[in-house]
Amino acid sequence: MPAATEPPAPRTDYDVLVVGSGIAGLSFALKVAQQGRRVAILTKKDRAESNTNYAQGGIAAVTSRTDDFNSHVRDTLECGDGLCREDVVRAIVEDAPPRVQELAELGVAFTTQAGGGYALGREGGHSNRRILHVKDVTGRAIEEALLHATATSPYITTLEHFFAIDLITRQWLDRGRADGPNHVLGLYALDVLRGKVRTFRAPVVMLATGGVGQVYQFSTNPDIATGDGLAMAYRAGVAVSDLEFIQFHPTALYTRENERFLISEAVRGEGAVLRNAAGEAFMKKYHPRADLAPRDIVARAIDAEMKRSGARHVWLDLTHFATGAAREHFPNIVQTCARHGIEVEKQMIPVVPAAHYLCGGVQTNLRAETSLPGLYACGEVACTGLHGANRLASNSLLEAVVLAHRGAEAVGEYLATAHPFVAGLPDWVDGSAQDPDERVVLTHNSAELKQTMWDYVGIVRTTKRLQRARSRIEVLAREVEEYYWDFKVEPRLLELRNLVLIAGLIIECALQRHESRGLHYILDYPEKLPEAKDTVVGK
Repeated sequence: MPAATEPPAPRTDYDVLVVGSGIAGLSFALKVAQQGRRVAILTKKDRAESNTNYAQGGIAAVTSRTDDFNSHVRDTLECGDGLCREDVVRAIVEDAPPRVQELAELGVAFTTQAGGGYALGREGGHSNRRILHVKDVTGRAIEEALLHATATSPYITTLEHFFAIDLITRQWLDRGRADGPNHVLGLYALDVLRGKVRTFRAPVVMLATGGVGQVYQFSTNPDIATGDGLAMAYRAGVAVSDLEFIQFHPTALYTRENERFLISEAVRGEGAVLRNAAGEAFMKKYHPRADLAPRDIVARAIDAEMKRSGARHVWLDLTHFATGAAREHFPNIVQTCARHGIEVEKQMIPVVPAAHYLCGGVQTNLRAETSLPGLYACGEVACTGLHGANRLASNSLLEAVVLAHRGAEAVGEYLATAHPFVAGLPDWVDGSAQDPDERVVLTHNSAELKQTMWDYVGIVRTTKRLQRARSRIEVLAREVEEYYWDFKVEPRLLELRNLVLIAGLIIECALQRHESRGLHYILDYPEKLPEAKDTVVGK
């Protein structure tokens, strides 16, 4: 019987490489493909596995006559606690309606009212109902529509189980000559199923890799949220900003198995009430909007109530909802709670905060351009100035579709004058690296990293805790880097390498900020400084 032959290697020359398959990456890929460009989407797992797929709440946009752009801008600025760029906020808010219409035309069936028009929800920090949603599975609905559209485009190739490792740049190829011109040439990616690193050539790379939730012990993010794009950009010399602003979602389902399923903020928008261990509705003590206060305030309030009582969670009460209302509006949440033995119409839901969203990221402008020519970033991996010190609920999906659109326009202009392909990019060299023999190192260091970040770089911080975390992360970073060079790469190693780097960058940004602002609350500096400034690490 003849030996089985290995499937042919994928094509590796494209006009554009997109790293990530969430709303940002897929939207961008579609727009670039419409220009007739050859696009490859690289995703390290299945194409549907993304943060977008887990987004419950919806997308914020002004679509009602009772709402207006100024109100949405004002809510975003207030939530961002002085650090938003108002020009960016206004541009994104005003660009929202046509982008929402495009999603609807792709087949996203946003929930409507019986008499017509969108059934708009309201979430914490919003002064009006402006959240478009598809029940409580908005992200999944958007993801499915975009996946179908990309699958039918002749210009788009989706490569599943390809883990992007590092960018290839002109300066890197010229052995680090800092005085020479620099631009993107391609990237290295691990073909996970074949166990080989491939060299991809392209003049444009779009990073759409999502967030960093897995740097913490408890997160609402899927396992893939390991900061890969952020780490790649930083290693390529691109500045990152405001990483200290980690949004902890205040209401993740508490289970003894440490599952952290997100209970959408839209539940409180419809009237659910947070109660402490004594059954008291406590949020009115912390903010005039009570249960509809911004997320940072709600998360700190829950943290304070838990510490005061010693309880492991607080309660989210929707037992006063009309019969059937919870199941109608939030079927996925009701079903998940039921699997854990919670009947939400009769029982309160135990909830705790969990790491949810990164408000900082790779520095970009409103065209998704970074400081490295040919490198773009979009979605949670990017820092545009929209979110400031705290993201307004449901502005994230909005930012992704708007910046994907603007980024595609910028890429079209760039490719018209882009540098040509560089022939003969060097292949990846394993050298003397061996197959890993003791993966327990990865397991142990990963657990210690997450525990360290949760204990010392969490909702409430101190300088001493941050310094303690930095010391331990530096040790872990040395151990992981040594392991990286000694053994052949594999997904778990690549993810841990990125997470350790991201943890260090978060801590450095946090130590730079000598004030409490937005999501960064530090006991040593409880007041805000008169002037809001970004923290920056890198060039």
